[in-house]
Amino acid sequence: MSLSGEFLAFIVLSLVAIIGGVLLLNLTKVVHMVIALVFSFISIAGIYVLLSAEFIAAVQVLIYSGAITIIMLFGIMLTRHHDTEDIKTNTWKRLILLLAIVGFGFVVYIGIYNLDIPEKPTTLHEANTEQIGIELYSKYIIPFEVTSVILLVALVGAIILAKKDHEEEGDNS
Repeated sequence: MSLSGEFLAFIVLSLVAIIGGVLLLNLTKVVHMVIALVFSFISIAGIYVLLSAEFIAAVQVLIYSGAITIIMLFGIMLTRHHDTEDIKTNTWKRLILLLAIVGFGFVVYIGIYNLDIPEKPTTLHEANTEQIGIELYSKYIIPFEVTSVILLVALVGAIILAKKDHEEEGDNS
């Protein structure tokens, strides 16, 4: 294994993604959790850039780091929270969880390290955005449209639920 700039960038970006995920699970303030999530999303976009998938990286930044994060913040702000009780976790539970995470990471590492992927010639780095568009709008047009309808239904449902909560607050006043 040679120590190159690409390898170091991958290590740094993957560590930022992992640390962001761990912080997301351990922080208590919602805004701090969302910021940790954004760091994870942006570092994953950096890994996509290292893999020469610039279009996927741009989509990752625009959709996940931007839109999904804003939607999560709006959802948090629009819902009522009556949770005042602090949940205390046992030290043994945290230790067992840490051991399980390390064990899972080791098993994944061994599985990937021993994986034999045969090389086949491909033109992955040439016009990858065009290749994605051709595949998406030729072979996968039905799942693409079904996904858009499902997202539209989810948006309408969220509006209806938010309106019901607003009406209930008006009745209680």
